Amino acid sequence: MTLTSPEAPAEAEARPDRPSVTELRLAAFAGHRRARFPLGPLTLFAGPSGSGKTGALRAYEALARLGGGAGLHEVFPDPVAYVPERARPDAQRRRGFRIGCTAEGPEGPVRLDVAVQAEPDLRIVGERLTAGGLVLLETALRDPGRPFVQAAWHTAGGSPVTRGPLPDDRLGTALLPLRVAGRTDGERQVLAAAEQMVVALRSVFACDPVPGSMRAAVPLGEGRLLRGCDNLAEVLWRTRSECSRRHGQLVAAVRAGCAGPVAEVLAEQLGDGRVRALLDRGDGVRTPLGLLGDGELRYLALALVLLTGPGVLEVDQAGEVPAALQTLTVLADGLDRGLDVRQTGELVRLAARMCERGHIRLVGTVSEAAWAADTGTGPGVAGAAEAAGATVVHLRP
Repeated sequence: MTLTSPEAPAEAEARPDRPSVTELRLAAFAGHRRARFPLGPLTLFAGPSGSGKTGALRAYEALARLGGGAGLHEVFPDPVAYVPERARPDAQRRRGFRIGCTAEGPEGPVRLDVAVQAEPDLRIVGERLTAGGLVLLETALRDPGRPFVQAAWHTAGGSPVTRGPLPDDRLGTALLPLRVAGRTDGERQVLAAAEQMVVALRSVFACDPVPGSMRAAVPLGEGRLLRGCDNLAEVLWRTRSECSRRHGQLVAAVRAGCAGPVAEVLAEQLGDGRVRALLDRGDGVRTPLGLLGDGELRYLALALVLLTGPGVLEVDQAGEVPAALQTLTVLADGLDRGLDVRQTGELVRLAARMCERGHIRLVGTVSEAAWAADTGTGPGVAGAAEAAGATVVHLRP
């Protein structure tokens, strides 16, 4: 594995008041061991099939969902799939995996490391939250017969730590505001570090557009884009009227990545209350999105994701923290799936512009073939990523 981490433009650096995840650690997860991946405003994992690109994004998404309070069984319905293949069970026939991350923000770098037992029973058996070299929270499984772990958190009051039980199927860091009163300086430090980690993790939108589900007309609803972008037409109906400037940018992006002339991207309401999306070709011809190829549909959906935000995407943000103090992170596994090199390069350039403005962060994966390919008429994916100052992680099986 080789890493390339060019300096990002100054405007793209994480703002101190906006927590963001800057490192992903996979100590033992699926095909990864002792792996540390730097994450910038724009990060691309590149490599052949089987190199672990998808596994890295799954670990990030799992941490995000745990940070949002999801239960362990919900996050890992098939936990054994993430146990390293050659991991041997101990004397009690236990095996598991370990993941973690670092979140930068007002409290400086805050580290979270989690050990998960996958079999015989799924449970969190160890968790550590640290900042400035100080352990703020540490949990350990003391009694395998009981459904909780023993936790100790920094107090710095009459006693250095406070101890108590926490459930073994939830991330302890996300539960700290319910257990820590914040009466001492130490407890307030614990709460501030936990909030920074949770805010950095929760604002995540994992996106994987499914072209087959995007072709049909859909009923009007909340207008929030789903993970598979099934309700793309409904969201276009909403965003076209709410923000003309961003919609104009979407039209320009679609024009650059789709075949034929594109004068407008719009949605029209049908007689039965549903809406369908179309491309206006500018010469009286309107092409329903259902007639576009899979690559064009994925390209359009991903461009829309990059140009919108938490109010439009189905994101579980921290409701108690102002949106201005949160940074949305888009996880796009298979960013180039079904796309040609030109389309992928256009998406990377669009992502770079949006990430530079602090609008979003993007962590995506691209195939080795797309990375190595050249358009013949300009820079391919590698050239676009290099010009954008992206953090690039090259993986090998």
